[in-house]
Amino acid sequence: MVSFSESNIGNVRRLNEDFVFASEKPVGPLENLFLVADGMGGHQGGDYASRYTVEHMISKLASMETKSPIAAINDAILQINAELYEQGRMVEELQGMGTTLVAATISGSTLYVANVGDSRLYRISDHLKQVTRDHSWVEEMIREGRMTRDSAIYWEKKNIITRAIGAYERVTADFFEVELNPGDRILLCSDGLSNMVEDRQIEQILLKTENRRNLTAAGRELIAAGKANGGKDNLSVVLVDPELDEVKKC
Repeated sequence: MVSFSESNIGNVRRLNEDFVFASEKPVGPLENLFLVADGMGGHQGGDYASRYTVEHMISKLASMETKSPIAAINDAILQINAELYEQGRMVEELQGMGTTLVAATISGSTLYVANVGDSRLYRISDHLKQVTRDHSWVEEMIREGRMTRDSAIYWEKKNIITRAIGAYERVTADFFEVELNPGDRILLCSDGLSNMVEDRQIEQILLKTENRRNLTAAGRELIAAGKANGGKDNLSVVLVDPELDEVKKC
């Protein structure tokens, strides 16, 4: 297994409120762990929420006894949400803070995914497919047939998210379980990338022959594309190649 992770402040923001983590080695009961969090909130709230979520996700998982991937990640999310929500109530500078989170771990050929908010996970095979479902107001309107993605209001309201860790007393994460095939790779990213680079361009970058062999080159080209298209937000990318071809040959 190989991975790449990087977060970039972008062209406009003064502060990077994204936080990423990638470990190809075990973290507690998980065989590996990959995280992207995108914070929100005034003052230092967004930066604090994303960093706290990632760092405490790692520490809580590391201290857990054997659990299934979904149970372990869910327990950590619920604990972190309660802690951040209480801090937001008690500390004026942190009021209104919250963060998205997309988390992934791979066991054998099975990918386990959790998401809260609109940070995304994609599966890349011979095409790009979004696995997660955005928790955003516009996506809820689209699912109900009350809006289209080519409408002006879609782009005006796209940043309104309906779930975030720490923003509410209770939070529910969505979980996905995906069987990977040899040659599959995964991409985790914040909306700073997905808002700036259309899925078709992401797919083209990741399917380039040279980028299939080099995750670092692929990840940095994605970030460069986001900045070239405006870079209006922080850009975070985690790419993972489970190298299932090699596993199957052993």
